[in-house]
Amino acid sequence: MSSTRVLVTGASIAGPALAHWLRRRGAEVTVVERAAELRPGGQAVDARGITKEVIRRMGLDPAVRAACTQTIGAHTVDADGNVLETFRVDDDGGDGFIAEIEILRGDLSRVLYDDTRDGVEYIFGDRIAELAQDADGVDVVFDSGTRRRFELVIGADGLHSALRAMVFGPHEQFVRHLGHVLAFFSVPNEFGLDKWLIEYQESGRSAGLRPIQDATRAMAMFSFPAAAVDIDYRDIEAQKRLLRERMDGHGWLTPRILAHLDDTPDFYLDQVAQVVMDRWWSGRVGLLGDAGFSSSPMSGQGTGLALVGAYVLASELAAADWNPEAGFARYEALMRPFVEANQEIAQLNARSRDIPGPDSEPGPDFTGEWFADLVERAINGVELPDYADLPDLLADNTSQRGS
Repeated sequence: MSSTRVLVTGASIAGPALAHWLRRRGAEVTVVERAAELRPGGQAVDARGITKEVIRRMGLDPAVRAACTQTIGAHTVDADGNVLETFRVDDDGGDGFIAEIEILRGDLSRVLYDDTRDGVEYIFGDRIAELAQDADGVDVVFDSGTRRRFELVIGADGLHSALRAMVFGPHEQFVRHLGHVLAFFSVPNEFGLDKWLIEYQESGRSAGLRPIQDATRAMAMFSFPAAAVDIDYRDIEAQKRLLRERMDGHGWLTPRILAHLDDTPDFYLDQVAQVVMDRWWSGRVGLLGDAGFSSSPMSGQGTGLALVGAYVLASELAAADWNPEAGFARYEALMRPFVEANQEIAQLNARSRDIPGPDSEPGPDFTGEWFADLVERAINGVELPDYADLPDLLADNTSQRGS
């Protein structure tokens, strides 16, 4: 075991994934989450390309696949429900528009938490209030009043990262909005949805329904253009009002879906945004996932960036004997081209949804070879080291059980 103590902020996906690898590399890990418990539901997230290999190396492939939405394809439809275009889960080797591994964010969070909770300290309902670092460690004061010291602190607390704001600067310095808003919430499946995602687009807005494991319910999805909307991500009622206003007059099943808005237990709405930073670390504090390099849901790869990043970050820190400067620098060098390819994908997808005006540029052409090359870099853009020379407590324990 290493004597290195690491504090991770955020218990959604990036945080528990990092905790998994830090623990396997021998660190003592604490995860702090401001919410009182894990958040359920949320949008469906995907695993493509090398992300599937990381899940396999975690030993979680069976658990993740068992929790998948079981979506087999997607239809885009017109206002009367007539099918315009079809995408299937086996397109592009399972790495297409509908990925073979597709799981609700909350379900993946639960899989990762269940995997790590016995070897990792989780603190719910608390957060970092103060932080001061020196050459040897980081002193942390929690909102609860508890004071502790760690060798490293990693922010995995999402797009609105409080740790990023505390250490690196205000949100406005790093967050880049892409001109759209997304919303998700579960509704009763009164629409006959059966393993197929359905989406209707009209004048830059979209409404959709996707299946989830509980066949009695479905996940509603909405998007609309919003170049300059000031959203308080904690004011749920204001967000619901905004969604109703912006989707007013939208066709298809939209009014029926919105009729369930007040009764849903898991509403989520936020601007489509990216985080762009020159560096993802400062001293002994680093960032992972959306906190450091959000690509936005428009990339379809946010989960992949989090899972691959967690594997690389924990392993590079261990390979550097927990020296933050060396470990963080190598992590960033490996991950940055992967991140930038996914951010470019998201920017192109956002542009394709813009409402064209008389002076607007033509939308992106997704049929060229350049785009196929970009997609390949966005799903397989990191040469995954095997880190065979590093400590691996999971492998050691498995070997001991088998002897």
